[in-house]
Amino acid sequence: MAHIVTANCNDCKYTDCCVVCPVECFYQDEMMLYIDPDDCIDCEACVPECPVEAIFGEANMPAQWSSYTELNKQKCITLKAGDGHITEKSDPREGPGCKKK
Repeated sequence: MAHIVTANCNDCKYTDCCVVCPVECFYQDEMMLYIDPDDCIDCEACVPECPVEAIFGEANMPAQWSSYTELNKQKCITLKAGDGHITEKSDPREGPGCKKK
């Protein structure tokens, strides 16, 4: 099972989670981060680092965000072909839709 980045990251992109990932399975676009489900080892290191509580294990995924499992997978396929890989912390993106807890 993999961990999935969900709606809380949309327009509210923090990169603290990327730094602790031992397999570097995070990718990004302008709006949010994604976890590559093929590379994620389900270690949960990223979960407590997310200040907006956007990361869930597939087994604990809130029903309203179930579509994010496929979204993470598809986005990672696309972003792997470009420069979307992220392994270091960068300045957060706090857009108008950001709902930091």
